[in-house]
Amino acid sequence: MQDRTCVIVNPAAGRGRGAKMIPEVAAAFAAQGVTDIRATSKRGDEGDFTRAAIEDGCTTIVAVGGDGTVSNVANAILQSGSETRLAVLPAGTGNDFAKLLGTARVGAAGMARLCAEAPEQRVDAARIEDVYFINCCGFGFDVAVLEGIARNARLRGNAVYVYTALTQILGYRGAEIAIRSALSDRPRALHMMLVIANASYFGGTFEIAPGASAVDGKLDAVSLLDIAAWKIIAVLGAAILGKHEKFAECVRERAASFELTFPVPPSYETDGEVHHAASATLTVTSCPAALRVVAAQPLR
Repeated sequence: MQDRTCVIVNPAAGRGRGAKMIPEVAAAFAAQGVTDIRATSKRGDEGDFTRAAIEDGCTTIVAVGGDGTVSNVANAILQSGSETRLAVLPAGTGNDFAKLLGTARVGAAGMARLCAEAPEQRVDAARIEDVYFINCCGFGFDVAVLEGIARNARLRGNAVYVYTALTQILGYRGAEIAIRSALSDRPRALHMMLVIANASYFGGTFEIAPGASAVDGKLDAVSLLDIAAWKIIAVLGAAILGKHEKFAECVRERAASFELTFPVPPSYETDGEVHHAASATLTVTSCPAALRVVAAQPLR
């Protein structure tokens, strides 16, 4: 089957960076014979555009935006059950999934060439309720930080997560979570944050699950338990370098799925998008090799 590529751009990504990239992106893909460029104008367009592109016969979809944009495109692909490939040209603040694919710095021309030349690769996804994610799912402090970022439109770049996290430290009281897997059954405990990671990076700055593999059919549950306020800065600082597991408050477990129980239905985030759960008990499950991707390096 001949490849047909569609490029979906979120102009609002990266506080307007996506819009500035459109001329360069259009020129780079036109040089490879691709002229199907679709720019979003409102929330939800990524999914609608992806479904339409799949119906139009597109076999590769390039997401130009941040992790939320990429996740929305990936969700539409996965929910469709199609074999459409996902390519990621980052334009956001975190760009965690692009780091995994090795496309964080390839540029528009490099991405256009990769879409034409890159060999077949597959990556795991994961699912919670009816939502897929490709990088991570977070509970607790992480959600509070993302809600804080949404209220502060002035900040830009990776530092936005760190700055907002620091402003949220004193007011956040934690979340009670019980965690069950095929390997363990941990009773309810107060968490500062729980991240279920499909890959290593999180929040644009943190290596939350060092060594995590996105091709092993497993997920890494990283618990940051109740931490004294004076110690949180040290833990977050260590997480930037992937060194937070030296703290006793950090507990990590790898499994194919996790059952999480909360006192009430929680809010959670998937790849930077905030959701509100329908139930107080949630199952997070790996979906091995579920997504075809365009990558600039061998996936691990």
